[in-house]
Amino acid sequence: MPLETAAQFLLVSSGCGGNSGMHGPRLLWRRNKPAFRNYAVAVVSTAVALGIARWLDVHFESAPVSLFLCAVMLSAWLGGVGPGLLAAALSATAFSYYFVSPIFALAVDSKEIPRFVMFVLASALVGSLSAAQRRSMQSLRKTAEALRETQAALAHVTRVMTMGELAASIAHEVNQPLAGVVINGNACLRWLAGESPNLPEAREAAQRIIRDGTRASEIISRIRALAKKASTLSERVDLNEAIGEVLTLCQGEARKHDVELRAQLPGDLPPVRGDRVLIQQVVLNLVVNGIEAMSGAQDRARELIIQAQGEADEVRVTVRDSGIGLDAQTVARIFDALYTTKPGGLGMGLSISRTIVENHGGRLSVVARDGPGASFEFTLPVYR
Repeated sequence: MPLETAAQFLLVSSGCGGNSGMHGPRLLWRRNKPAFRNYAVAVVSTAVALGIARWLDVHFESAPVSLFLCAVMLSAWLGGVGPGLLAAALSATAFSYYFVSPIFALAVDSKEIPRFVMFVLASALVGSLSAAQRRSMQSLRKTAEALRETQAALAHVTRVMTMGELAASIAHEVNQPLAGVVINGNACLRWLAGESPNLPEAREAAQRIIRDGTRASEIISRIRALAKKASTLSERVDLNEAIGEVLTLCQGEARKHDVELRAQLPGDLPPVRGDRVLIQQVVLNLVVNGIEAMSGAQDRARELIIQAQGEADEVRVTVRDSGIGLDAQTVARIFDALYTTKPGGLGMGLSISRTIVENHGGRLSVVARDGPGASFEFTLPVYR
């Protein structure tokens, strides 16, 4: 038995036992398929260049050897250094055999050595430049992807921090319907505890319990959606609904600062294309900034107005407050990263908001106002 077991072990480890011998080459092919394809492109492109050059040499007595350089450039661009070197070697061999005297021989006449050396150097230079450009393009793609991931992570952190600032107000918004559930539940028990239960009143109390429970659930769902970290989507977004959800979350914060929130949203507002959560983050940031800007206003009504209107191919949203306003220096730097006018602020909210809007194909800007306060507006493309 020990000898038999050892033999089986040797068969399996050498790829001769079971199905490993069958699957080994197949797995190797799947793993190295891109490399095989790139080297195949080098061979095929050089063969095509040779065929065209030979046909032109036979029929027109002119052989554009630059075709070989094109083959080298294509191979290095698609496959990198290895396929580029292979194409350069094959091109040099074909050039020496078919186009450098003595013809149909790999030897090079002494008079043709400078020409052959120039061709080899040109092939090496073209191949190295194409491979370097390929590496640069790949590095740029990786850097752009890393930048998008970093921006998404930073936007998520900023969104969560903004939700943290609103924690007390949101807790109050959730507590109201929960308190209503308790009150209506006790009322329902009282209506049912009598000698003759009052079923209509108990039914109304149960319906109010359902209403308040649904309201609390909706608030929690909105909080979870804003706090969740997810990949960027491009979907149809009902802007009226998205803005309404944000204003619901901000009601408690507005009451705490004695601010009236007014929404002027037309019913026929066209939908926009984008990521619902990111768009809500922009609205949330502008609304919270407007509420905080009015905390020191004593001589006028504290009113924040959010308007939306559809235009030709975009929707324009304006958030206007009656706070202290912005001076010229602040307007010039308001969207700069790490610039803030709030004590303890990070200076990232508006910078990230502008990046979000621009990534959606829109614009975020400050609008000049004659009266007090500040006005921000952003545009988003209409969903088609």
